[in-house]
Amino acid sequence: MPQYAFFKGQFVPIEEAKVSIMTHALNYGTGCFEGIRAYWNEEAEQLYVFRMKEHYQRLLHSARILHIALPYTVGQLGDLTVELLRREGYRQDAYIRPLAYKCSEGIGVRLHDLEDDLAIFAVPFGRYIEREEGARAGVSSWRRVDDNAAPARAKITGAYINSALAKTDAVLNGYDEAIVLTQDGHVSEGSAENLFLVKDGRLITPAVTENILEGITRATLIELAREELHLETIERRIDRSELYTADEAFFCGTGVQIAAIVEIDHRPVGDGRMGPVVKRLRALYFDVVHGRVPKYRAWCTPVYPGAEAG
Repeated sequence: MPQYAFFKGQFVPIEEAKVSIMTHALNYGTGCFEGIRAYWNEEAEQLYVFRMKEHYQRLLHSARILHIALPYTVGQLGDLTVELLRREGYRQDAYIRPLAYKCSEGIGVRLHDLEDDLAIFAVPFGRYIEREEGARAGVSSWRRVDDNAAPARAKITGAYINSALAKTDAVLNGYDEAIVLTQDGHVSEGSAENLFLVKDGRLITPAVTENILEGITRATLIELAREELHLETIERRIDRSELYTADEAFFCGTGVQIAAIVEIDHRPVGDGRMGPVVKRLRALYFDVVHGRVPKYRAWCTPVYPGAEAG
């Protein structure tokens, strides 16, 4: 368990970071958040926060959609996060949760004339999907929220009931994860992950107009695939039936990292095992996030002073 949180403008013991049951965000889902991973590099004895700048840029974009005004720059948010992790002293992989929310206490559905606040905490964190090397997925009967209803490109707390409904149905039906379609029946993403197919030596992923979260891991993998593996990525609409004819498939995201999909709707993907493209991408990705690839070291923010990357 964590020991500290950044709460109401200061670092406090985690047990003191509490809100009232009257808090607006609790009653109406009027908050937004990020998920940021930090990776422990044993050889370098260093904890690296991966693409922290990009995550906080996205948090501020989400906040803008919700009329949340935070008195912090991207750089200041990063400094607070590093200080929090130093206080925790983690020597293992961790997951950081910044949360911007409407902190006023009272009843009334709106976004205006309410007070805003920020909280940050971090917890040790391993796998999001236990079977990362071979997940089973099912297409959900729940459709992805539409941008004109609850903007999917913002990580809005209340909108994640859509993800929760899809995820729970998938697990109760014997799958590891759900695949969610758009309102018009095209592939969007997982319950809380982006989705890629591999077909004829190319990566295919839904376009950002398919009500997906504009994933930072998604963008990372598109760049790594192009620059290091010389693989083209096509961003376009994907029909449901294409899921069943892909050579390989995988989920990606900060939480899930890269999880190979080996079965969709009881149909094997490829030969029913993790394929060679996903295997190469996973190996490269984990080297990058642990600060082992000098070319991409700028994506990795070191937490502890004095340590060097291995």
